Amino acid sequence: MNFSSKLLENAVNEFSRLPGIGQKTALRLVLHLLNQPADDVTKFSDALTKLKSEICYCAVCHNIADEAICEICNAPKRDKGLICVVEDTRDVMAIENTNQFNGVYHVLGGLISPMDGVGPSDLSIDSLINRLRENDVHEIILALSATMEGDTTIFYLYKKLKDFNVQISTIARGISFGGELEYVDEVTLGRSIVTRVPYERSIA
Repeated sequence: MNFSSKLLENAVNEFSRLPGIGQKTALRLVLHLLNQPADDVTKFSDALTKLKSEICYCAVCHNIADEAICEICNAPKRDKGLICVVEDTRDVMAIENTNQFNGVYHVLGGLISPMDGVGPSDLSIDSLINRLRENDVHEIILALSATMEGDTTIFYLYKKLKDFNVQISTIARGISFGGELEYVDEVTLGRSIVTRVPYERSIA
């Protein structure tokens, strides 16, 4: 793609580094920004800068937050004894959109994947175990994607958590194998949370 301006080319190249954004889409976005008032473009760039510099992660659940403890962990009406374990923040958002869950979360920050060099020590598993030791937890829901990596992580967590006096559940497999939680429709995901099953039953 030939550009009439090096500044335009640099901007397009930066946008095209984003997931799912090709050069044509990047060019369309950059040209759109060029046609916006300077104040709007400044607000846009300031929002991204503040996002990177000021965002933090909840000290309890590791979800993205504005404060040291996220709004969900701080909510008084949440069932703190019901913890839903997810891969990342996108899964928290997906489950919250179902309005079917009133517990709290624990964000692992990924899935066990030896092929990608991701092992248990790379995930926030130790802090999950500490939450069980320090709090009155009655159930853990393992809400991970129905992929090989997801199942491997679930099995590992089950082995680590099964000696605690806590019920271990997985979301019902209304979600097809190989499916990513963030792309599942809200009705299916909501039903999967409501109709969760004990993990032992899912491997019987």
